[in-house]
Amino acid sequence: MAAVQPHAHAARSGTATARYARKKRDILAAATDILNRDGVKGMTLARVAARVGLITTSVTYYFKKKETLAVACFLDSIERFDALVSEALRAPHPRARLKRLLESYLDLRRRIALGEAPPIAALYDVRALQNPERDQVLAACARLFDKLHGLFVAPELEWMDGRTRAARVHLLRQQVFSAMAWLPRYDIEDYDRLGERMYDILANGLGLEERPWQAPALAIAELAPTEMSPRETFLIAATRLINERGYRGASVEKISARLNVTKGSFYHHNEAKDDLVLECFKRSADTIRRVQAAIAELPGDHWNRLAAAASTLVNYQLSERGPLLRSSALPALPEAIRNQTVDEANHINDRFGALIADGIAEGSMRPVDPFIAAQLFDATLTAAAECPTWIPDVSREEAVTLHVKPMLKGIFAE
Repeated sequence: MAAVQPHAHAARSGTATARYARKKRDILAAATDILNRDGVKGMTLARVAARVGLITTSVTYYFKKKETLAVACFLDSIERFDALVSEALRAPHPRARLKRLLESYLDLRRRIALGEAPPIAALYDVRALQNPERDQVLAACARLFDKLHGLFVAPELEWMDGRTRAARVHLLRQQVFSAMAWLPRYDIEDYDRLGERMYDILANGLGLEERPWQAPALAIAELAPTEMSPRETFLIAATRLINERGYRGASVEKISARLNVTKGSFYHHNEAKDDLVLECFKRSADTIRRVQAAIAELPGDHWNRLAAAASTLVNYQLSERGPLLRSSALPALPEAIRNQTVDEANHINDRFGALIADGIAEGSMRPVDPFIAAQLFDATLTAAAECPTWIPDVSREEAVTLHVKPMLKGIFAE
């Protein structure tokens, strides 16, 4: 019997290793795609296996359990985004770093859309994980955000204190990850142009340079009755849990426990969880529409009205009435109600876009793309809701200055 040459063993071993790595990448890509659409709770090993042509037990050869796979998806995406930040930090000054980060990110999104790169996981559903997996991913997120601080390190930005810098890092992170939701509305060929317009808005803001910073807020009492009904208390608690845990992570059991009611009592007051989520969304949408209607009656120009809308909604987010339901919760909704809520959210954003367009026409705002500006405006409001997480003991007034001002005046504006 002829002896098998060592190089033949090595060749077979190398082929097997390459095949293993390729299949593992395929599993990660399929799982990430499901995560982005249906969240952690909706991603199962059986669904992933079906996507890649395997049986479920074959997937466990690569990832022992679903939670391990979800963590791998999140950590892979964080690592890839970390590489974009590292590249951006090589630029010589803050504006160049921001521009390079957006260019790299939009190029990645373009390659993902063309199927030339695997998808990256949105991080909004990380909190749907259980510990210790959740803490593991959150620690990696924290390291990434610490690295993002480097975009704002320069002699000309020495005036920024730690709270100001942390808020702008958080705002920038939210802008980038929120873009995953609205970029598909545009043609891939336009991504370079979108990156340029995102950069212009983030770097230079919406207001004319000579306009002073003023953001008077409407009173919360103007938007809602003074006394909260038991039903509104119920909806506020449910909204907070959905924002924290995602649509699928906010189970009936968890919502009932948060409200200190039995599961049976929950179903007595709610036909189904989906009905409750829709009601939470409608409550948030109605609040924003009331703000949009109220600011239309304010004296002054559209710049003042937009600043008032932003200030009012940030105040509302951090009040006992808040928060608003995060728009990032919408993609995980069941398909039967997803399109309805996403369409409604787009209509609300389009109204802000029209307000910005009117401001440009009258000369109170810079000439920017109004509908991209509206998407960035929405991400700003979302970021503000998490301000207390990143900046302990922040007041509502301070949150307006920390989050709204850099969106309206520019992320590098003092």
